[in-house]
Amino acid sequence: MSHSAGTPDLLNYERRFWHRGVAHVAGVDEVGRGPLAGPVVAAAVILAEGEEVNGATDSKALTPSDRREIAAEIHGRAVSVALGAASVREIDRFNILCATARAMTRALDRLAVQPDHVVVDGLPVRDLAREHDAVIGGDGLVHSVACASIVAKVCRDRLMTRLARRYPGYGWEQNMGYGTRRHREAVQELGLTPHHRTTFGLLQLELPLGYAGRAADVPPDAAAR
Repeated sequence: MSHSAGTPDLLNYERRFWHRGVAHVAGVDEVGRGPLAGPVVAAAVILAEGEEVNGATDSKALTPSDRREIAAEIHGRAVSVALGAASVREIDRFNILCATARAMTRALDRLAVQPDHVVVDGLPVRDLAREHDAVIGGDGLVHSVACASIVAKVCRDRLMTRLARRYPGYGWEQNMGYGTRRHREAVQELGLTPHHRTTFGLLQLELPLGYAGRAADVPPDAAAR
């Protein structure tokens, strides 16, 4: 899509590199650093020069249905898209920052086309095994990072929805593992599952690993976090 005069240039960041002959700029973002349960998921997206994806912005500003539709378009139009994840065991063993770096590295390693430049959302990622730029608020400022945030969010939401069917009662299909009041109440009543992060303050509850099914009503707005 070409850029029209008078409208914001969504590709302003990427154009600075394309104009210098740097063809493959990979935007990287993660989803799931803050939940009490589930993995952290990262995505890496390389867009073709001049390629815009309508509606692609910070994933938190989109509805779930919009995210799914735009993610499908990103997969179809990007030069390369890849996902990486770090498990709950890795989060508990290494800490969330290290696990996030692992997820991002895995996403970058899985790209079919390797990037000439990498940009991530937020602060520099100390353990990321790639040289990279870091842009605070990048999911709203860098188009390829916005695309990565959407792809990662859709992937993780689908995973947590599947896990919710295996572990009913925690409302993961709505809260996506975040620590809503109803999620915490369910933990107190049902105990922890193998997919809970025991280093995220849950051990304070002194609950054993365990599970028993019970329906729970969880606030729907948590899914957008």
